Amino acid sequence: MVTERGLRIEATRYVHCTVIRASGELDHEGRVRFSACITSVWDWSQGPVLVFDLHDLDFYDSSVIGVLAMAMQRIEEERSGGRIILVQPDHHLLSVLRLTDLLSHVELGDSVEQVVAELMVQAEDEWSGRSPSGVITKDGRRGDRR
Repeated sequence: MVTERGLRIEATRYVHCTVIRASGELDHEGRVRFSACITSVWDWSQGPVLVFDLHDLDFYDSSVIGVLAMAMQRIEEERSGGRIILVQPDHHLLSVLRLTDLLSHVELGDSVEQVVAELMVQAEDEWSGRSPSGVITKDGRRGDRR
């Protein structure tokens, strides 16, 4: 989906998560479309587990915080075990998330590929009864794989 201002949003469905990539400019107008995208893919993964790749945004304003906060609030209200994972957020976004106390509600990942792989391993560990180690934790740290 492309907006008039050049916002591109792509959603990719994986077994254990949905990856939402945004590039271009995310402003107030784009926020409406970005929120609609999240709503439309909400049930694509159990929880849901939403992986946001915002690395290619050329510009964003406070709308990005509003969109993330909306998703966090919905996950909390539904008490569904949903997760939000941000891939390579820039320093500014991390600072704003820290200042607004939203950072404690998201997980951090190094790359989409790594996050998807770790979620697959975690699901396999849970299915087999093994302790999930080496995967993303709520605070964004990774445990040691044994």
